[in-house]
Parts: sequence; C-alpha cells; structure tokens
Amino acid sequence: MSAFGITRASRAHAGFVAAIVHRVSGLALAIFLPLHFLSLGLAFEQEAFDGFIAWANNPLVKVSEALLVAALTVHFAGGLRLLAVEFFGLTRAQAVWIACAFAFGIGAGLLFLLRAF
Repeated sequence: MSAFGITRASRAHAGFVAAIVHRVSGLALAIFLPLHFLSLGLAFEQEAFDGFIAWANNPLVKVSEALLVAALTVHFAGGLRLLAVEFFGLTRAQAVWIACAFAFGIGAGLLFLLRAF
C-alpha cells in the first residue's frame, strides 16, 4: 500500500484509469487555453495574425489540435461519466461508461483530424 492508500489492484481498476485520464486531459486544456487566448489576441494585429495562421497550417500543429479536441471530448465525456456514476450509482456499468467516453473522445479527435487535412 502506498502513502496515499492506493494499492496495485486499485490502480488497475477502470475507474482509477478514467480519473487519471480526466485529470490529464483537464491539465492539457488548462495549458492550452491561455495560448488560445493569446492567439485570439493576435487577431487585432494583421501581420502577427497572418504569421500565426501560416504557422497553424503546419501538419504537426494540426495533429496537436486534433489531440486537443480529443482531450476536450474525453474530458467532457469523462465528466458526464463521473456524474452518471455519482448520481445513478452505476458501479457495475462503470467499465462500459469509461470505454464509451474514451471511444467517443478518440472518435471526435479522429474526425477533427480527417477534416484538418
């Protein structure tokens, strides 16, 4: 047992994995949002905004945008799963909800990536 009372068996539980994915996706979004607002601020300066748009057409940027869309979708779906588990007590169906939330997020990210190219 670790200092926080987390055992190896609890780390393998789907709910623990979902909680970690939810936190990591939330952290990714928290890092992304200030950068997004900075780029929106560039819209007031035409030359800087044109340079940003040219940079945003880089394939690596498009892939990272798709990952951010997937992170947003996974975070949203994970939050809905958490609410469903807390309010409706769906302990037996947790693994299904987790799988659905993850698949939904990955699917949204892939759809965004297909439209980006």
